[in-house]
Amino acid sequence: MQRSLKWFAVLTTIGMLLILLGGALVTKTDSGDGCGASWPLCHGEFIPSNISPELIIELAHRLVSGSVGFMVLILAIWSWKKIGHVRETKFLAISSVIFLVLQALIGAAAVMWGQSDFVMALHFGISLISFAAVLLLTLLIFEVDKKFQAEKLVLDQRMKRHIIGVTLYSYIVVYTGALVRHVNASLVCIDWPFCRNDAIGLPLNMYEWIQMGHRAAAGFIFIWITYIMILALKHYKHQPVIYIGWIISFILVSLQVIAGALVVITQLNLYIALAHAFFISCLFGVLSYFILLTTRSKANELTQSKKTDNKKDKNVPLS
Repeated sequence: MQRSLKWFAVLTTIGMLLILLGGALVTKTDSGDGCGASWPLCHGEFIPSNISPELIIELAHRLVSGSVGFMVLILAIWSWKKIGHVRETKFLAISSVIFLVLQALIGAAAVMWGQSDFVMALHFGISLISFAAVLLLTLLIFEVDKKFQAEKLVLDQRMKRHIIGVTLYSYIVVYTGALVRHVNASLVCIDWPFCRNDAIGLPLNMYEWIQMGHRAAAGFIFIWITYIMILALKHYKHQPVIYIGWIISFILVSLQVIAGALVVITQLNLYIALAHAFFISCLFGVLSYFILLTTRSKANELTQSKKTDNKKDKNVPLS
């Protein structure tokens, strides 16, 4: 496989991660209106005359998103031509472009016409899907010439159900976290893990419900991934991809929970808040790779079943 394609895929993946962090930065610094109600220009100007910190953050995010958008399109076409024979390539190439365009359209619509907080919370999640598609494309590119090769896996039905379930559920966690940011509920509960440690009880308003709902969702995914990691440690020692992968997932979800707690304790420290978004993005990428392995496991089982049937047929004596 061409070295240039590999480097380009890695740079595009990093660029997609920068888009995710840039979007989180725009939200956390309230820079969404930095360019006014015009898009793609800033205040209707190609080169803005009145510069502010919010304008710089919003404009930088737009420039990075536009540049990386072209990179994603090039990567999709390039990978389609070079590794289109790999089963997952075309689906991932199309998905990466479609969800990136959808993310851009939602962002543009929010600037020009405004959107509800519940709709804007989807913005981060849609970008996350595009990031995962680009990440998986990159892994496929490295996998073709055996530089990065997953073993032939045979997963039991219990592990498959957990992989699919926790990946879908992680999207709920992502959405609730984005909703917390968009409704400005990050610091509505001043204590952790409960909203008010001096008076433990039900949330008192919508903002507290959103904040505590996200905490409960994050707590549950931490418990779920911990349980899956224990299963992997017990039953998948012979399959390092699953064994090590779930250890990495546990580390990432632990860091995400810790960062979430520190966001409250430090009163919304910007660097910790961005780290919080970074950890959940990486976790979703790993979980998406597990989904890819799950689809391959089905194919491996069918292949092994056919080999077994062929062996049985060969051993049947001729009458």
